[in-house]
Amino acid sequence: MPTKSSLPKTTRTRKTITPLVEPEYIPEPTILEEDTITFKRGHFFTALSVLTFAIGLLLGYLVWGTNLFSKAGANSQAANQPSVVEEAPQVIRYDIPDEGYPSIGPEDAPITIVEFSDFQCPYCKQWHQTVYAPLFAAYPDQIRLVYRHLPLTSIHPEAQPAAEAAMCANEQSAFWEFHDKLFGGELLGAGVYSQYAATLGLDVEAFESCMSNRTYAQAVQADSDFALNLGVNSTPTFFVNGLAIVGAQPLDVFRQVIDRELAGEFPE
Repeated sequence: MPTKSSLPKTTRTRKTITPLVEPEYIPEPTILEEDTITFKRGHFFTALSVLTFAIGLLLGYLVWGTNLFSKAGANSQAANQPSVVEEAPQVIRYDIPDEGYPSIGPEDAPITIVEFSDFQCPYCKQWHQTVYAPLFAAYPDQIRLVYRHLPLTSIHPEAQPAAEAAMCANEQSAFWEFHDKLFGGELLGAGVYSQYAATLGLDVEAFESCMSNRTYAQAVQADSDFALNLGVNSTPTFFVNGLAIVGAQPLDVFRQVIDRELAGEFPE
């Protein structure tokens, strides 16, 4: 099952992060057709005679040269046997700025999770509907979640406006309430954003002015540029104290990483 939305492929080479956890993909099976050989009846007896003669010669060689062939084969196998070296999993911590961005959770939490997300991404929505609340319930005083924007504008036309709307709500200290509305609803659009602002008791006139002026367009673009330059190519992507988790991973995956991080099992 896919767990992430990916950026469209281009001819330009993109950098790619090294994730601690990423989605599993099942490759398509490769089916090879069998070759078929047809013999005529007359050819069969000729081939059988040749085969019998060849078997006789082979038996002679085997009787007299078994030891020679065995030694030669053993030496050849030993020489060609590749050495097996087990590589330890690569653990990379990325330096992800988290100050000055919308966040929820204690400022001094031992675990900071920076999320790059897209309000129109179905996998981002899936994660927020299935993992977001249980994760905070499991670690009420130990995690702080920082939200940063990565709108995949070529496939999600409302991702950029929705991100700007959330930042306009953030101006009135309502980012997370607006965030929950965006991920909890079925529709996106200018009228919907204004309706959410009214429902949350925001100053709708100020909100709509913020939207029409595109006050946060550059801030959203800066988040996106940072993520792409880092090598983030899909949403959602998370950094748990700098350790990358790609895709809408289930709660158990986050618990495993967080528990090991709290226990000091990952290198600094």
